[in-house]
Amino acid sequence: MKYRNMLPFVALSVLVLTSCDDNKMEWYKDPTHGAITSSELPLQLAEKISRYKPLKEYLSDPNFKLGIGVGMDEYLGDETTTTIVNENFNDLTIGYAMKHGPMVDSKGNLKFDKVDQLFTKTTEAGISIYGHCLIWHTNQNASYLNSLIAPEVIPGPAGTNLLQNGSFDEDIVPWASWGGGKATVEHSATEGLGNTKGCITAVTSASSAKPWDLEIQSEAIPVIEGHRYQISFFIKSEGVGAVRLAFEGMNTTYPNIDGKETIPTSNSWQQIVYNKELIGTDIMPAENSDKLQFRIDLGAVADMTYYIDDIVVIDLEGEPTVVNLISNGDFESGTIDPWNSWGNGSSRDISEEGEGVNGSKYAMKLTNPAAGDQIHVAQACYTLAAPLVEGTQYKVSAWVKSTVSNGKIQMQVQDNADFSGPKDVTNTWNLIEWTITAKAGGHTKLLFDFGLVAADYYIDDIVLEEIETTRAVTRASGPTIIEKTDEEKAEIIRDAMEDWISKMVTHCKSHVHAWDVVNEPMDDGKTSDIKSGEGKTDLKSDEFYWQDYFLTPKDYAVEAFKLARQYGNPDDKLFINDYNLEYNLNKCDGLIKYVEYIESKGVTVDGIGTQMHIAIDSNKDNIAQMFQKLGATGKLIKVSELDIKVNTSSPTTENLAQQAEMYQYVIDMYKKYIPADKQYGITIWGVSDNEKEHVNWIQDDAPNLWDANYARKHAYKGVADGLAGKDVSGDFTGDLE
Repeated sequence: MKYRNMLPFVALSVLVLTSCDDNKMEWYKDPTHGAITSSELPLQLAEKISRYKPLKEYLSDPNFKLGIGVGMDEYLGDETTTTIVNENFNDLTIGYAMKHGPMVDSKGNLKFDKVDQLFTKTTEAGISIYGHCLIWHTNQNASYLNSLIAPEVIPGPAGTNLLQNGSFDEDIVPWASWGGGKATVEHSATEGLGNTKGCITAVTSASSAKPWDLEIQSEAIPVIEGHRYQISFFIKSEGVGAVRLAFEGMNTTYPNIDGKETIPTSNSWQQIVYNKELIGTDIMPAENSDKLQFRIDLGAVADMTYYIDDIVVIDLEGEPTVVNLISNGDFESGTIDPWNSWGNGSSRDISEEGEGVNGSKYAMKLTNPAAGDQIHVAQACYTLAAPLVEGTQYKVSAWVKSTVSNGKIQMQVQDNADFSGPKDVTNTWNLIEWTITAKAGGHTKLLFDFGLVAADYYIDDIVLEEIETTRAVTRASGPTIIEKTDEEKAEIIRDAMEDWISKMVTHCKSHVHAWDVVNEPMDDGKTSDIKSGEGKTDLKSDEFYWQDYFLTPKDYAVEAFKLARQYGNPDDKLFINDYNLEYNLNKCDGLIKYVEYIESKGVTVDGIGTQMHIAIDSNKDNIAQMFQKLGATGKLIKVSELDIKVNTSSPTTENLAQQAEMYQYVIDMYKKYIPADKQYGITIWGVSDNEKEHVNWIQDDAPNLWDANYARKHAYKGVADGLAGKDVSGDFTGDLE
């Protein structure tokens, strides 16, 4: 029989099998032949596919989870996607929107609006939700997590430090010490704060009992009657110690703090500031006194070691030592005016409240959307009220951080430009400084260049000041940076993990009864080890390795499973999940051994997920062996993210047939090697080949069950036949309906 086109179902066949002609074609009847009847038409593949029922109707076990992975916005807002999902699947995985990154804001609060909309919609459809995922190294709010473990930055007090030596970079001269409880008082070159690490180390003896049993005394400092003074210092101890200050020549000698004689110390650095706020009265010279001298009393606790650093004495009535030529450098007004920016599609804005340096309210946020070939292609600019004075030295300083670990910022002045050169910017706050001598012609602008690396940049506490070379006094100490210890970081990140998991699992527990607790733990190169971000210099803005902050890195998963179990439902199914297990069987072995390690620590892993992002030419023997290995674990096994590439954007009929056959093969091997009571389910990753689903995943290919126009592909038949355990179309008749 001759024909050019057939009925709509045959037109579908042309679309599915050739993927090259979207034009509608009119029905044509060959005049040399009799009327076409349904009995004369062969049963074409497209008609077979059109006659298949929704996929979930081929499940023999009602408890089997036939899942689909889609985006939150696609399921909530795209009617075609919603209809396909609801008709064909009984389980739903949201690809991105339930992860730490999109869920957690800059203050650690969780945003549940869309999640709650999802619960309403899936409840109406009778679809369960698989929680994806609790702990991963990607799609994390890394900026928030890094802020928790960033060094504490304490600005130096405004004013000139009246002490000759309060930083102890080289020695502790001219400080004196004595007392019956004195064991040693000496200089340490390694235990202090900041870059130089110098400090005073003081040790009390076994007989020390009273504060005055060990005293460390300052030099005599000239003071002005009627002026108010402030003394600050940093201290820590190797245990619970006690400290107080005692004064000579002032209006107070042994000031109490909240009615107590001493202030407790611990093994963490703390800053103690003696001023009216702490002791209830201003510290002022006594009548007719022109000298201030004070003692640090440490003798109250025996056998205690103390470390003291950055002691600063300032005259609160003295002349300010810093005149900032930038009128809005701290952005605490909630605006970035009069700063401007331009270039490379960049933007500027005020940060969210609380994102400023050292917990201050605001910073300036600069966004460079794409890497440029020169750092100056994106710039932020401040116009000075008056040109810098030729030949005068100036210092520019600012606190900076970015959303990547390899950011770059350059400072420059214009006109008659001068440049600092690129400065490294990481995802934690760091101080950058630049000293310049003003050139002829006048510099009227200060700029920050940020066009080299794509990132968000945060800049705060920008200071442009003249360097006074004639003053003989030293300045007050600069900002003090207190690095957190490994033990402190471990505690902070463990607490952050609990905060995240407890809030997420508790809120979702009435709708989510299965979780991908730990995602992609295993290293690709060393398949028996877990991943690590240590040594990586190109961390992405959403990349954070929780495991690197546990004292025993492998225990991060132990803690995650423990917390998910603690805050979830008693019968929740908790999974560990990884990729390329069929590609690298050693990695599959490594994951199985890691599950054994986790369970050796007293927690239960209910199931193992294998993602299976594969292709039509993937190794079938490896696939079968992977399922054999997983089936022998006694765990629930889930194919968690199945898609199959055809390795071309223009697949042939043969490519699509190979894809269908591979989908069916995966399901056949899963059913063959995974015991029936351990077959948790299979999730297909993505609905269609439509490009909007592939902006960030498998571009220029056709990996899914529906084509770009949401028509069923040959792969749909492969999945249905695999689920049914037979060629469903074998029962179809040749008559058209």
